[in-house]
Amino acid sequence: MTKVMTSKLLGMLAASLWLLVATPGISAEHEGGHGDPYDWKAWKAGNVVANTASLQRGARNYVNYCLGCHSLKYLRYERMANDLNIPDAELRRNLILTGDKPTDYMMSNFPHTDGEAFFGRAPPDLSLIARAKSPDYVYQFLKTFYVDETKPTGTNNLALDGAAMPAVLSELEGVKRAVFHEGEAAGGHVDGKRLAGFERVSTGHLSDEQFDEFVRDTVNFLDYAGEPAQLKRVHMGIWVVLFLLVFTWFAWLMKREYWKDVH
Repeated sequence: MTKVMTSKLLGMLAASLWLLVATPGISAEHEGGHGDPYDWKAWKAGNVVANTASLQRGARNYVNYCLGCHSLKYLRYERMANDLNIPDAELRRNLILTGDKPTDYMMSNFPHTDGEAFFGRAPPDLSLIARAKSPDYVYQFLKTFYVDETKPTGTNNLALDGAAMPAVLSELEGVKRAVFHEGEAAGGHVDGKRLAGFERVSTGHLSDEQFDEFVRDTVNFLDYAGEPAQLKRVHMGIWVVLFLLVFTWFAWLMKREYWKDVH
């Protein structure tokens, strides 16, 4: 009986030690990359919320390219700066572009009525987009805009057919046309068509590798924005598990002491 209990406890301790070293984002499945280039649904964001430098770049990307239309109504500038180690002077100079105060929430000044008039719907708040849709979905969405003359914006998106949002990052990525396998119905993600690749129509300011890093950093920031306290929660959870294991050990020792006469 004693050997069995000891073996189980050692197994639990080994599992807890694995949790201590398995910090978010270091597993092989989070390394990123497209894998099969034709299977865009399998593309992974590979973001690591513990990477502060990536989050800082993602915050810069979001403010410059997204905040004009999309708010983050649950995140304050000041909270973001504290979490991401951004000095107050840099926050005010480079990241608060709307005349707001550091204690304000990150709100867009774009009127909803204009959004409905221009795009058919108001741009949504993105505070929880990574939690609601997953970072991988956001990554796939930002990477799969392509030319489609039948759409009002002149573009379409593999992850969201008929997306009202235009390809706002085309100046960075360039413009591309999607090529699908022949003999299959239109609307690959809806009717089963498989992506064969993209044809470059025009180049952007960034190389493919640079744009990929840009998107990953932006997705990483949105993942953080969805739950700013997630790293603290994970780290605290590890210590709670360790406490419970130690408590279980002492409880087992006490039980053995009380029941030794019975056995």
